[in-house]
Amino acid sequence: MVKRKNFIDWILQNRFISHLVFWLFVFISLPILAALNSGSIEKTTFSSLAFLPAQLLASYFLVYYQVPKLLFKKKYLRFGVSFILSVYLFLVLSKVSNMYLSEYFMPKHFKDLTLIEIVADPFHLAVVYFPSVYVFVFLMLMIKAFKDRFEERHQLEVLQKEKATTELKFLKSQTNPHFLFNTLNNLYALTLDRSEKAADVVLKLSDMLDYMLYQCKDDVVPLKKEIAFIQDYIDLESLRYGKKLTLNFTHHLHCPNVMIAPLILISFVENAFKHGASNSLKNSVIKIDLTTNEEQLCFKVFNTIPTNIPSTTKNESHYGIGLSNAKRQLALNYKNSYDLKSTKTDSDFQIVLNINLK
Repeated sequence: MVKRKNFIDWILQNRFISHLVFWLFVFISLPILAALNSGSIEKTTFSSLAFLPAQLLASYFLVYYQVPKLLFKKKYLRFGVSFILSVYLFLVLSKVSNMYLSEYFMPKHFKDLTLIEIVADPFHLAVVYFPSVYVFVFLMLMIKAFKDRFEERHQLEVLQKEKATTELKFLKSQTNPHFLFNTLNNLYALTLDRSEKAADVVLKLSDMLDYMLYQCKDDVVPLKKEIAFIQDYIDLESLRYGKKLTLNFTHHLHCPNVMIAPLILISFVENAFKHGASNSLKNSVIKIDLTTNEEQLCFKVFNTIPTNIPSTTKNESHYGIGLSNAKRQLALNYKNSYDLKSTKTDSDFQIVLNINLK
């Protein structure tokens, strides 16, 4: 099936081959129809050959000059005059080619006429020869229009995909850069105190950077790696808050091989720390719960809101860059296959994200 599709694509993309296939179809279709209807194959083959020059010239003149150069550029008068004159000319050509070729293939089939007699009978040309010539001309025009439309849509899809890929890379690179500086500051403090935790911090930070820089290049990653990344992030951020932060992270996967777009969930966790714990002078709470079943992933993040900052600041904080980043990544990766809801009170904020895994 794939080879057949590639072969068809190769024909469509090769202009010479695709045109050759079309005119072979035109040439052999009428004899085949004559054979199916018990007609004269010899006569029909001769007619196909005799009409072919006029069909070729009329098709390419209409499709590649009259339509794009005149009709599409709104030169309607010139197009109308040009079309009428060209139809008349090509019908005369088809009559002449039929008449002269008959002398070699089918003697006495046509009555000998002078060129003036042929030109002087436009009604006969229109009734007898117009359908035989211009049915295939209009067929080629329709195919060309559909082909151009298909190529435009395909190109638009490619551009949109490239734009989305570029935007995703940019959004991933936005993932809370100040976190790195905070961690380095904490690491510096630990090294000054010669704490045994310093080595563990370096290892966790190394794992996180390796994940963000190298393992997130694929469209999807194992959810268990995303969980490990979130856990490392939580452990490093928790160094800043100590006992004033109560944090609970639970996760239950129905299958260890669940896949998810990378760095989708971390923005919500970052947001909980940034606008909850980091602004609180007293105890704060963060609860994170992740569960999956065969059809859906459910991710909940709850954080308390400090009471020591103005309400206007609290309103703005929950609609910052972090959530905007996360929402945009969800839209790019999952389109209509997710549901995100947020609930805010004066004392807490919660998001509930459901992603359709199928």
